[in-house]
Amino acid sequence: MKTALDTRLLFQRYTLQLLRNPVWLFVGFSTPVLYLLLFTPLLKNLPGVKGFPTGSVLELFLPGILSLLAFTSGAGAGFNTIFELQSGLIERLRVTPASRLAILIGPILSGLLMMTVFDAVVVAVAVGFGFRVHWAGLGLLIVLLWALATLMATFSTATALVTKDISSFAAIINGMNLPLLLLSGVLLPISLGPLWLRALAHFNPLYYLVVASRSLAVGHLSGSAVWQAFAVLVPLCVLVLAWATRVFRRAVS
Repeated sequence: MKTALDTRLLFQRYTLQLLRNPVWLFVGFSTPVLYLLLFTPLLKNLPGVKGFPTGSVLELFLPGILSLLAFTSGAGAGFNTIFELQSGLIERLRVTPASRLAILIGPILSGLLMMTVFDAVVVAVAVGFGFRVHWAGLGLLIVLLWALATLMATFSTATALVTKDISSFAAIINGMNLPLLLLSGVLLPISLGPLWLRALAHFNPLYYLVVASRSLAVGHLSGSAVWQAFAVLVPLCVLVLAWATRVFRRAVS
């Protein structure tokens, strides 16, 4: 009960903190919309190209943008942790009776809420361009997006607590982002790549989300891509969350 109350209070604190930052809100809303407006037209002539999946451009590109948003939202969580370490907030939390799990989960839940709002705006914009929403598929996709965002947020937070330095942390996160994004097929389907690239992509958890999201976007709820995404992301999320909880408890004990 105490953990739930502490989580709610910290969730409210971080949500209000985000809402009071208009620049962050503007960038958060505008970036995925700009991807749709500026990148989608470049893909309109790709259907029919060898290796390019069938379907409309929006059905292929929008799920990738939602996956990218979940990935980047989670990966950036550690920067806030670094700022809290440098400002002394983590030190002050050491002497409070607040649940250590709540201190970790509160900001992550706040980030999930903001990400979901951004996703809703992006989908609404895409509907205006002709995207057809399959509500059951969208519901399952949200669960997968939450799983990946939680996975990345907990990993990012724990890495920040281990490094305790923004330069080291940024080097790790930025060095990891590029290969994961390129091997996921977020912007262009990985099926366009050579065989060795397609094989390497299967070691990337983001790849499974992207493939599943494109299947769910067209209403295919029971395809192999969907259950494979759940089989990869959910256990991995649990493992990383358990590791991050141990790191966080040592950091604020």
